Amino acid sequence: MSNVLQGRHIAVGVGGGIAAYKAGDLVRELRRQGAVVRVAMTKGAQEFITPLTMQSLSGAPVFTEPFDPNQDEQFGHLHLARWAHAFVIAPATADLIARIHAGMGNDAVTTSLLAFRGPVLLAPAMNTAMWDNEQTQANVRALLAVPRFRMVGPGVGPLADGDVGAGRLSELPDLIAATAKLFEQGPLTGRKVLITAGPTRESMDPVRFISNPSTGKMGLAMAATARALGAEVTVILGPSEARRPDGVTIVDITTADQMLAEVMSRVEQTDFFVASAAVSDWKAQTISTTKVKKGDEPQTVTLVRTPDVLLTASTKVHSNPKRPVLVGFAAETHDVIAYARGKLAKKKLDLVVANDVSAAGAGFAVDTNAVTMVAADGSQVNAQGSKADVARKVWERILSI
Repeated sequence: MSNVLQGRHIAVGVGGGIAAYKAGDLVRELRRQGAVVRVAMTKGAQEFITPLTMQSLSGAPVFTEPFDPNQDEQFGHLHLARWAHAFVIAPATADLIARIHAGMGNDAVTTSLLAFRGPVLLAPAMNTAMWDNEQTQANVRALLAVPRFRMVGPGVGPLADGDVGAGRLSELPDLIAATAKLFEQGPLTGRKVLITAGPTRESMDPVRFISNPSTGKMGLAMAATARALGAEVTVILGPSEARRPDGVTIVDITTADQMLAEVMSRVEQTDFFVASAAVSDWKAQTISTTKVKKGDEPQTVTLVRTPDVLLTASTKVHSNPKRPVLVGFAAETHDVIAYARGKLAKKKLDLVVANDVSAAGAGFAVDTNAVTMVAADGSQVNAQGSKADVARKVWERILSI
C-alpha cells in the first residue's frame, strides 16, 4: 500500500484550546508520513504553544497575522489556501467551529480557510458541556452537511479541566488516519470487517475467573487500520482497557459464549472475519453463586471446553457461495509455525497470523509485535514493529490473497 500522504500539501489550523500542544505531534507525524505541512494559528492557540515551536516542527514559517504585510506577502491566507491540498483544524474549538460556520475571516486560520476550496477535517476538542451545547452541535451539523467537511472525534475520557466525557482531541493515529482518508477511497471502502479482540473471562464464582493477559491492542490496531482503509468495522471486544479507535463499532462481551453469539449473528454479513481474540479455552463446569471460601484442603475444579469461536464461524460460512475471508491469530510458546499450519488446515482459514508470546516484545500487554503470516497456499511472510505497523502489514497480506 502506498502512503497517500506522501508529497501532500497539508495546512494545519491550530485553535486556542489546551489541546493545541498536541498539534505539534500531529505536524511531526504528518511530516514523518511524507506530507509537506504549513501551520496557521489563532491568537488563542499562541497562548498555549508558540509559533516558533510550530515552525521548528513544520520546517516552514507559521501564519499568525493576516494583517501583517510581511506575512501576507510571503505566505499569507491566499497563498496558504492555494497551496494546500487539505486543511486540518486541530484542535477545532467551539469558538473556532462557530466562526468557521459563520464564514468569518478574522484570524489566520479562518481567513485562510475562507479562501480554501478543498477538503477540510475538523478535530474538535473542548469541554464536554461546550461540545454538548445545542448551538455547537448545530454548527457542526451545518458544516458536515457540506460534502468537503469531515470530522474525527471528539474522543471520550478525562479532560484537562477534570471533567469526564466527550471533548478530547482524537488520538494521533486517528487524526492521521482521518487525514489520509481525505485523499483516498481505500481498498476496503464499502466492505464490512468483523474482528474479535481481547481476552474472555470465564467465572468460577462472583470474584474469580479464568482468563489470560491479552489486552486487545493487536486486534484494535487491526480495526483502526481497516477503518483507515475505508472499511465498516465491528469489533467484538473482551474486557480491555486499551484505547478504542474512532469510527469503529465496539460490542463489549465477557465470556466465550457471548463472543460466539455476537460473531455468529454477524459473520455471514461480513467480507472479512479476523479472529485475533485470545479466547479462554476452558471454563468451570459449575459456577458458584457465592464466593468459594478458601480452606486448608486442596480444592478441585472441573473444567470443560469453551466453544471454538473461529472454528464454529468458519464451519458456518465455508460452503457459502460468497463467504468472508477468514483470518486467525495463533499465540504460541513453541513450534509456532507447525501449530499455525495445523490451525490453518483444521479451521479452513485463508491466513493465520502466528507469534511467539514468550519472545520479548511479541507477547501480551506490549506495544510491539513480531509475527509470521502463514497462508493457505503455503507461503510465509514475516512482520515486526509496533502493533500499528504490524496491523498494516497484515492487511497488506490479506488484501494480496
